[in-house]
Amino acid sequence: MSTATARPGTAVTSSGRTPRPARGRRPGTVRKWVIGTVAIVVSFVVFLVPFVFVLLQAAKSPADANQLGFTLPAKWQLWQNLQTVFQTGETGIVRAFLNSAVLTVGSVAIMVVFSAMVGYVLQRRPGRWNGLISFFVLAGLIVPPAIVPTIWVLQGLNLFKTMGGMILIEATFGLSFCILLFRAFVATIPKELDEAAVLDGAGPIRLFFGVVLPLLKPVIITVVLVQSVAVFNDFANPLYFLPGSENATVQQTLYTFQSQSVSQLNLLFTDVLLITIPPLILYIFFNRQIVAGMTSGAVKG
Repeated sequence: MSTATARPGTAVTSSGRTPRPARGRRPGTVRKWVIGTVAIVVSFVVFLVPFVFVLLQAAKSPADANQLGFTLPAKWQLWQNLQTVFQTGETGIVRAFLNSAVLTVGSVAIMVVFSAMVGYVLQRRPGRWNGLISFFVLAGLIVPPAIVPTIWVLQGLNLFKTMGGMILIEATFGLSFCILLFRAFVATIPKELDEAAVLDGAGPIRLFFGVVLPLLKPVIITVVLVQSVAVFNDFANPLYFLPGSENATVQQTLYTFQSQSVSQLNLLFTDVLLITIPPLILYIFFNRQIVAGMTSGAVKG
């Protein structure tokens, strides 16, 4: 016959078992729950409240929108404001969206291809020039762009006021950031894959485009999304390097509704709403891919 022994100071039930202490929520769990709730509330205030404010102003009449109040419109006329925005301007907002699309696709394509090549070479082919190249890559992130010398170079190449020149400008300004991302991600790819491809007879071009580039898909998605939003939302560079009403991008259409003599805030906020929708859709649907691509290269190198 077995007897149950209990520690001094502990109660024993009639069955001889020591009762388990009541389970409560641990302090660490409570702290994480509170921090998560606060983060959600702050994100709601920082991101969603401004978007709702823009939406409300875009749905108001001109007199109501000039008050800039966070109130519901007295009369909803969002559809009328959208029609007016699409019909306003010399070339129209449709042409501006087309210009921005061409600029974004062209510059991001160049960034992906060239930065992937440079990042791969810097990581896989160490040499005496790598330090100097890395210095210039970092300088591209630190040194601000020079407007007047850049315009002088574009004029010498007959690329000033052309879409091709603007694409090269945007691609050049974004290369440094992209190279650093690709270089960090290439460090996570085993070198044995390169050696196996070389043993199978793959040359440098086939090795990169057939073996390495498909493995860079996570960081490629990150670069495409981040740089697409940056180029699409760029206002200053097209203003300096791509003047002309026929070359206007979506950001420059804001001048149409806000100036010293004209102030149409309802149409201005409607235009802002239209410009905000494409980047917002990208971030909503590809948020996980952006985070994965940004953090995947942080393991090594």
